[in-house]
Amino acid sequence: PPPPPPSPPPLWALPEELLLLICSYLDAQALGRLGQVCRRLRFLSSRDLLWRRIARGCLNSGFTQLGTDLAAGIPVKERVKVSQNWRHGRCRRETVLKWKCKQVAPFSFLMPWMELDGEYLYLSQAENIQAYRLCPDGTGLQRHPQAIFSGHQEDVCRFVLVNSHIVSGGGDGNIVLHKIHGSYSVKFSAHEQEVNCVDFQGGLIVSGSRDRTAKVWSLSAGRVGQCLHTVQTEDRVWSIAISPLLSSFVTGTACCGHTSPLRIWDLESGQLLTSLGTDFHRGAGVLDVFYETPSLLLSCGYDTYIRYWDIRTSTRKCVQEWEEPHDSALYCIRSDKNHMIASGSSYYGVVRLWDKRQTRCLQSFHLSSPTSSPVYCLRFSTTHLYAALASALHVLDFTAP
Repeated sequence: PPPPPPSPPPLWALPEELLLLICSYLDAQALGRLGQVCRRLRFLSSRDLLWRRIARGCLNSGFTQLGTDLAAGIPVKERVKVSQNWRHGRCRRETVLKWKCKQVAPFSFLMPWMELDGEYLYLSQAENIQAYRLCPDGTGLQRHPQAIFSGHQEDVCRFVLVNSHIVSGGGDGNIVLHKIHGSYSVKFSAHEQEVNCVDFQGGLIVSGSRDRTAKVWSLSAGRVGQCLHTVQTEDRVWSIAISPLLSSFVTGTACCGHTSPLRIWDLESGQLLTSLGTDFHRGAGVLDVFYETPSLLLSCGYDTYIRYWDIRTSTRKCVQEWEEPHDSALYCIRSDKNHMIASGSSYYGVVRLWDKRQTRCLQSFHLSSPTSSPVYCLRFSTTHLYAALASALHVLDFTAP
């Protein structure tokens, strides 16, 4: 009898380009099972190329709406796994730093602020900003700060970290600029009262104050600390941010008058470009603002709402909003620039996670008990969330099973 025809080669013997094309139609569960077949398919099914599409639909996987990868050093498959912990609230909680709760005025306490930058966390404590190295596992901090940045006579209200520079505003009305790797620093008098908020982009600083003004400052050679524009906001300025296009900036004010608490100003001329919203109630001050793209903006504040603005469509009404379930003021907000929002509320250290594709809160974490403290600032990476309260720094580790 004639010999039997040769058996067809196994699927995994196909050229890699064809295998990748076939695998691109699989979901996360199917890719995971495929990786259990053999070593070659395990290697193939772990390729970032296959997981990128899946990751872009996940929470806090390191990809923006436009597809930009903000966490290129971490395998995409691992980020998708950790993303499931964010969605389901699976994490390990730890208090990594404590300090004395200093009362700076009646019914007012020290309000820490922080920034994450690679292996370091920068935290304001009273008049100083301290740089702590993160432990290798990302959970804790080294016991002693690696550097301390001073210059204010009163508490640091807020600061930003951009291009290896720290720009801070303080209760003494001054702005201080530090170069992180070096001894260079500049200090200048900025406002008549405390500088509640600052931002720094493209060689320009914008600042807002309780004295009801916002100012634009130059950092170009020979003009360092020169005020380019003074904007009369007619209200206390609580938050400020420069647009990613470096053409305008937004101010969030206390809403004690008859003007919108959210207004956008031209960075070059200082003129008002537009006001956002028309139905704010008196006292609905905006405590934090965050640009996702030049046209997409998040805001939160005393009226308990997170609002999502798209200035391409309408400046009269936000395109989406989420209400804090327990009617608490929202002190801070952050986004992964894709699907996830994290917010910090004014009571019992509540941190909430939101999915923009849903109307209700996704997860909540109570970090302050038994005493109540607002979450004054929060920052997160793809694996950890850090929350600064009145007397302690808490971390949520989402790599935990």
